[in-house]
Order: sequence, then C-alpha cells, then structure tokens
Amino acid sequence: MKKITFIFLIVFLVTFFWQNRVNIVLWTLPKILNITKPVSSEGSSNWQEGPLEKNNEDQRPNIILILADDLGFNDISLYNGGAGNGSLMTPNIDRIALEGVTFKNGYAANAMCAQSRASIMTGRYSTRFGFEFTPLFPGATKLMEWIINSRDRDLEVEFQNDAYSKLENVFSAGVPSSEITIAEVLKDSGYYTAHIGKWHLGRVNGSHPNDQGFDDSLLMEGGLYLPENDQSVVNAKFDNPVDNMVWAGSQYSASFNKGNTFTPGGYLTDYYTDEAIKVIMSNKNRPFFLYLAHWAVHNPLQALKTDIDILHHHSTPHNLQVYSAMIKALDRSIGRILDTLQQNGLSENTLIILTSDNGGASYIELSDINKPYRGWKLTHFEGGMHIPFMARWPKEIEAGTSFSPVVHHNDIFKTIAAAAKAELPKDRKLDGFNFLPFVKGEKNGEIHQTIFWRQGHQQTVYHKGWKLIRTNDENQKWLFNLNEDPTEKNNLIKNFPDQVNLLDNLLDNHNSEQIESMWPSVMNSRILIDKHFGEDYEHGDEYIYWPN
Repeated sequence: MKKITFIFLIVFLVTFFWQNRVNIVLWTLPKILNITKPVSSEGSSNWQEGPLEKNNEDQRPNIILILADDLGFNDISLYNGGAGNGSLMTPNIDRIALEGVTFKNGYAANAMCAQSRASIMTGRYSTRFGFEFTPLFPGATKLMEWIINSRDRDLEVEFQNDAYSKLENVFSAGVPSSEITIAEVLKDSGYYTAHIGKWHLGRVNGSHPNDQGFDDSLLMEGGLYLPENDQSVVNAKFDNPVDNMVWAGSQYSASFNKGNTFTPGGYLTDYYTDEAIKVIMSNKNRPFFLYLAHWAVHNPLQALKTDIDILHHHSTPHNLQVYSAMIKALDRSIGRILDTLQQNGLSENTLIILTSDNGGASYIELSDINKPYRGWKLTHFEGGMHIPFMARWPKEIEAGTSFSPVVHHNDIFKTIAAAAKAELPKDRKLDGFNFLPFVKGEKNGEIHQTIFWRQGHQQTVYHKGWKLIRTNDENQKWLFNLNEDPTEKNNLIKNFPDQVNLLDNLLDNHNSEQIESMWPSVMNSRILIDKHFGEDYEHGDEYIYWPN
C-alpha cells in the first residue's frame, strides 16, 4: 500500500509540475537570475571630465542622439494628439521639433529594436553585416514556446526547433567589431563620446559600447524601471508571451564601463536623465556626443505613482494609465536636458536628434498608439516603421521647419558626421544621406527615392511613393500608393502588376547585396494588423507573419 501511495504521489507531482511548468519557470527564473547574475547595491558612474575652460576656436557642435524605445507615432502630441486619447501632452518632446524641424515621414531602419539600432550606429542596412534577427536571452524562444502552448488562444506561432542548436551565445552576439560606428568616427575626430541606456548590439568580441567608440558607457543590464515591489512604482502586466518573458527575464540593474552590475539610482527614465545631465555638465567645455538610449516606453509597463497621480483623469484602462505616465516621464527627461543646455549656454550649438527605434508594440494591448497608421512593431506596415523623428540645432536649423520628404535611420550617421566635420569611412558603403542641406533648403527634392526593409521572409521596398510588402506566401503580399493612401487602406496588389514587378526586382537586387544572417530565424509568428495582442483573431482579419 505504501508503495502504491508513493508511486501515486510521484505521478501526481510530475503531472502537476508538467502542467504548471510555465508558471513555475516564470516564478523561478527571476530568483535564478538574482543568484547567477548578482546585482550589487554599490556602484556608480565615473564620467570623464573635460577641460575647465572652453576653446572658443573649436565651433563644432555638441551632439545628442535620443532614442526612445517602442514610441508610437501617436504617443506624442506634436503629430497626432498624444497618448491617453489625446489628453496627454508632450510639450518638451514637441519643443525639439518646434524649435527645429519636424520630420513628417521619418522611418525606422527596421520594425524591431536591435536591427534599427545597428543601422543607426553604422549608417548601413544591418543585413549588410548579417544582423537580420533580434538576439534574445538564452532559452527565450523555448520559454516563449512553452508559454504559447500553455495558453488557450489561437496565437499561431511556428517554431523552428532544428535551429535552436545554432543559437549559442546569440544574446552576446552583436554588431561585428569590423563595422565602424558613428561613435568611432566622432571619437577619432576628437569628440568625447558617452552612451547611456539600452545597447542590444552585443557585449563580447568587440561589440560592447566601450569597444565600439564610446569613451564611457552606462549600460542597461536589466529591463526593470524599478523593482516590481517598490512602493513608488505602479505596474501593469499582461498574460501574453512577450510580457511574461520580459518580466521573467528582467532585473533592475546597470553597469558602467564593463564593471560590476549594480542597482540604478531611482526610476530608470529619471536615472538615465540624471546621468545624461552629469555628462553634459562634465564636458560642456569640449565637443561631446551623447547617445541617450532610453528604455522608455518599452514593456514591462512600470510608472511612478506620483506621475500616475498627476494623470488621475486617465482612469481606465489601467495599462493606458501606466503607459501615459511612462510617456510623461520621458517627456520630463527631454525637458530637463533642454533646460540644462540652456542654462549652460550650450543650446544654440547643440544638435539634438530624437526618434524611436520602431513603432508601438501590440503586446501592451493599446489600440491607438500608432494612429493613424495600421500595424505594429514587428510588422512592415506603417505603424511598425513610421515613427516620431525630429531634430533641433538653433545655430543651423530654422525653428518651426516642417519637412515632408522621407528620412530614414540610416541618415543619422552621415548627418551627425557632417555636423561634426568628421571624416567618413572610405572602405564601406553607407546607405544614408546628410539631411541637413535638405532641411535648410540648400538642396531640393527627395532625399530617398528607394529604401528597403528585410527580416527573413518579411521584405519591403519603398520606391517613389509606392510600397510593396511581401512574404514567402503569395497571399501575404501588399501594394500601397502612400502618396494617395498613407494609412494603407487599399491593397493594390492585383491592380498594378507592372508596379509589383518593378518593386519585386528592386527587392531582389537589394537582397543580392546583403549577406546571410549571423544566426537563424527560430520562430514565425502571426501578427494581426488591425488588432492588438489582447484581441482574438476572427475570420477575415488581416495578418502577417513575423520571422525571428
């Protein structure tokens, strides 16, 4: 009898643990992380300090590149009314554009974060050096597969299990050291270079920010804005695979110049801003390049309770309340930086470029963040890539300039290099252009006739106002005339076969110049174009498959 009871107990426990393996893993992973990747309570930045006096003969501008994460087109009031159903204003972000140039048609280099960042840093399509898919932390794809299989929803995700074995060290993989970053170009030209925040372009084999041209780097190690149980923070969680994975795999941590991992000093968006101000103050007497790569407004959704209290009229839903407060914190960050420049006499000769790495994400379950555009982060519809994009340089750019031609992340490299009078790399193809002469009216016409996007079988080309999105399924193919239909309502794929053929050939020629990805795609996930992740698929809904 005891033997039967024991066997029954073992069977029960095995069954229980197997049926609840996802929740058990999600609960235990943060504990394991805290053991395997300990975070010290002590640690800080030690930014280099410039000269005490300014060399008035050196009139090169300071340069600040601010990159938000997953910021939707409708998240700032400048473009379309702001978050919170139009009631949340972003006056400080708007101020950059109103005192400089508003780009109405700014495009991300990719609908995903890492690839866009790789292009921004190098001025090249990331597929030129095999950075085609987003690196994830070890086991992330398998964990996501478990989560999806445990949910009673039609999420339709295909996993390429035979590719798992080829994903060793992908989390550490990054932009090859042979690539030349804008930080390296500026450093060689005599600029002090500093990085703050997200990197996502590698840590080893010469891909760490300190190895890619940054004198100093305050690196985001974990993905939490504050500890989940901190009394000053309000969290919003979702029962979807992406949010589950981010919460389970995140810590509240940072490192400085490859040093020990330590606890940041406050709510992450404000902490990064405090450190950015330190960089400015310590180096105000020499030309500096500050790359401020905010984590905001990427999930996990976490906001300060004090910010939410100010926005008390955002009563429902809870995720909109938290998300709006996160945008408010980002806007506060921009205001503090602009004020610091003004107070130190640096405003006139500082070039600021602000943009987002891609459009707003479906998995935070808010409908209007990319309004008026369709689609989300991960998709090549306008919502995934048509992003906030603006620049300010009072000495050179007339306040209130509005610019309609297409600009692209690849343009940032050449624009910054030209402003700094720095020498461009001569041994490689750069894909962008210096947009300053166009903004200032010294050059007329379009900056770009043609631009491309590629992530596995999801491939897109823009050419003279026409846009073709194609996949490995002939039924998943779209043609839009953005000049007449900027919100992509009318698929003209059957109406203009000659145009389709032209754009297909352009894509094929572009692909012939790219190289094979450094690591394989392991998943293929259906993304609804007109519904967020919290809404169920219904027959007739349009969708596209996202490979990564």
